[in-house]
Amino acid sequence: MNPDIREKFANAAEQGRAAFVPYVTGGYPNADTCLELISALDELGSEVIEVGLPFSDPLADGPTIQLSSQRALEAGATPVNVLQTMERAAAKTSAALVAMTYVNPVLSMGYEEFAKRAVGSGVSGVIIPDLPPEEAGEWLEACAVHGLDPVFMAAPGTPMERLDKILAKAGGFLYYVSMDGVTGTELELPPERLAAMAKVRARSSLPVAVGFGVATPAQAAALAPVADGVVVGSALVRQVHEAATPTAAVKAVRALAGELRAALAR
Repeated sequence: MNPDIREKFANAAEQGRAAFVPYVTGGYPNADTCLELISALDELGSEVIEVGLPFSDPLADGPTIQLSSQRALEAGATPVNVLQTMERAAAKTSAALVAMTYVNPVLSMGYEEFAKRAVGSGVSGVIIPDLPPEEAGEWLEACAVHGLDPVFMAAPGTPMERLDKILAKAGGFLYYVSMDGVTGTELELPPERLAAMAKVRARSSLPVAVGFGVATPAQAAALAPVADGVVVGSALVRQVHEAATPTAAVKAVRALAGELRAALAR
């Protein structure tokens, strides 16, 4: 059985901190280095590791992750071989692996087949930002059959009535988008925004992980009291962009991720 996402969040809470949920782009800068990055993040104690399946039109991603997806696609990354990398990672990691993709690649494989392959690759949950729960009936059925958590998103503008409907269909955790916009946008955390996050968390039946724009230990520390977990993506992918070699990329990601995870103590 693949790791239980909710148990990972519970374990972090028992240790007095928010869960750390780092993101890597599958196949970037290449499959072997991607595997090394996942292993390094697991060794740091990440509860959940999100792996993006590169896609040509990543609507929810900002320039940093878009560039990584483009380069991964140019290097030959596909949903199938990224899932194969995740399978290799799952064999030697304790973190719960979550795939982040878009609906077109899932549809091209078929909901049932994608869910089956994902679970067989050690994946515990899947995020599909452009598939709203109201239109996800077939996907939800496939997830239920194969024991896969369908992770849905909510945002600051999500009405509480709709939040309840999302939570009724979601699994694993609720991905709370910290701002309007795309990943990698500069994040501001005024008191009223933190209070709104705390309100969502109090209402949620699932752990709430906050993401989009989290880049510094100070931001992670500010979110830790109001979130069950913190997602960091673009800031880590940027380390890979800027590294001179794959080895340097792994070292840089490990260093920043270690600082971010340490900041999540409450």
